[in-house]
Amino acid sequence: MRALRTLMPPPGVVTVLTISNLARTVGNGFLLSVSVLYFIRAVHVPAGQVGLGLTVSAVLAMAVSIPAGQLSDRLGSRTASLAFGVTQGLLVCGYALAGGFAGFLAVVSLTAMADSASTAARGALIADALPQGERVRARAYLQSVINVGLSGGTLLGGVALSADSRTVYTAMLLGAGALFTAGGLTCLALPPQAARRAPKGQRDRHVLRDVPYLAVSLCNAVLVLGTDALLTAALPIWIADRTQAPVSVYAAIMFLNTAMCVLFQVRLSRGAEDVRGGARAMRRSGVLLAVACGVFALSAGRPAWVAVGCLLAGALAQVIGEMLHSAGSWALSYELAPAHAHGQYQGLYGIAQRAGSAITPVLTAALLIGWGWPGWLVFAAVLLAGGLATPAVARWAERNRPFDAADDGPGGERADGGTGDAAASRTADAAAPTSA
Repeated sequence: MRALRTLMPPPGVVTVLTISNLARTVGNGFLLSVSVLYFIRAVHVPAGQVGLGLTVSAVLAMAVSIPAGQLSDRLGSRTASLAFGVTQGLLVCGYALAGGFAGFLAVVSLTAMADSASTAARGALIADALPQGERVRARAYLQSVINVGLSGGTLLGGVALSADSRTVYTAMLLGAGALFTAGGLTCLALPPQAARRAPKGQRDRHVLRDVPYLAVSLCNAVLVLGTDALLTAALPIWIADRTQAPVSVYAAIMFLNTAMCVLFQVRLSRGAEDVRGGARAMRRSGVLLAVACGVFALSAGRPAWVAVGCLLAGALAQVIGEMLHSAGSWALSYELAPAHAHGQYQGLYGIAQRAGSAITPVLTAALLIGWGWPGWLVFAAVLLAGGLATPAVARWAERNRPFDAADDGPGGERADGGTGDAAASRTADAAAPTSA
């Protein structure tokens, strides 16, 4: 019951963002469950072309992440989140109008770019709307909602798949578009944001020139290899091809992962509110993800009951490592970024996340499926190295931040009450930059 009580977000900004996120993630669950089959079975796009289109859209999504973040910094993250969210919703509705490969490629690419832009803006919105010590906890609430929303949306989408009807597919896609639009419009309930200006000398600074932050993002990308994509891309194939465990154990593993993230993400995020705490969480994450890989390796060639035990034990270590990684990643992404440029810094961090997720299927196919259990040990070594390296890299980034940390108080205010970040016009719960 205590764990359940932690799921209730505090009133105000976090509650608004939670409602917005719930609408978006249920819509995403609809989209994930029906969109590919819709284009293959209803629009008759060949499966190979669908795969090519998804790859192209993923590359374009990464390409627009930083420019979209910069636009968010100029418009204000509340305005950008609203605009990108509504745009994404309208584009998702466009799925129902697409015909042939060209139409599919256009709509899936534009939707992916809008999603990437919205992710950068919404990441910045949390930094702008909440005091420094509350950001990681807010992201933890939103992460819990992501798991609930995706699970619910995917479940409803799976029910719709049983009809295998173009009419049902279209209805689900239009419903997803409406939910994304509603998630964007919910941002209107947030307080108006005050304009903020970059301190003198920082106006032309680009995130790609911040080498220490790039190094932190790289460490994050390494640890991403051991999170969601590992479970969804590698583990089901490993269970089916390399173990004696029944394939049905994978469903139990996914349920365990979802339930743990919903119930304990907020609790495991405590203590990771600053650079030191975030780096510590990332180090622990690397250790636990490496342990999980080692335990997964033990399932090869064992009797079914032993293999099931190893897989479940590895999944438990993996999900704890995943939650610690999330908390540490949020802390470092916010605390090492200048207050006037959270949009472009979140954009870069989003690229690292997407790159890690994109590389995982290829890497796991080569190491785990190709090499067997030794591949798990190599994977474990990579994750362990990423986790252990993060604290030192984070300290380096903290010492070499392209701004004076003393100038920025909670929520981006100047600690001395000056006007460099428009603290005087800040509302009770929100402030955001409109130019960088």
